[in-house]
Parts: sequence; structure tokens; C-alpha cells
Amino acid sequence: MKPNMGTIDKVLRVLVAIVIFSLYLGNQISGMAAIILLILAGVFILTSVIGVCPLYLPFNLSTKKKDS
Repeated sequence: MKPNMGTIDKVLRVLVAIVIFSLYLGNQISGMAAIILLILAGVFILTSVIGVCPLYLPFNLSTKKKDS
């Protein structure tokens, strides 16, 4: 798959994941909401590492800068 995520997109996703993990570790979120948010945080980390967002693919979106 061709990378479709820019640097800002990756950084924001990692920051959101860190906030979610921090809220969980600080017992600010729990139960089903915590499970759903932790899964989302994991997806954010994974997509940031591989540089591909599957939700962007059907819409042909990309936040990656075009090579000139």
C-alpha cells in the first residue's frame, strides 16, 4: 500500500493515543468506553507507524505532501 499520511497527521494520532492511554492509567476512563478508546488508540499508533490510513483509501485522500 502506498503511504497516505503526512507527518502532522501521524503526530496528532500519536498524541491522541498518548492522551487516551494517560486517561486510562489515571483511572479517568473505565468500562466499555475505556476498551473502545484503547482499541482506537492502538489503531492510531499502528496507522502512524505504517503511514497508511485504510479509511483514506476508498476516498482517495492523502495528507502526505506531494513530491515536486
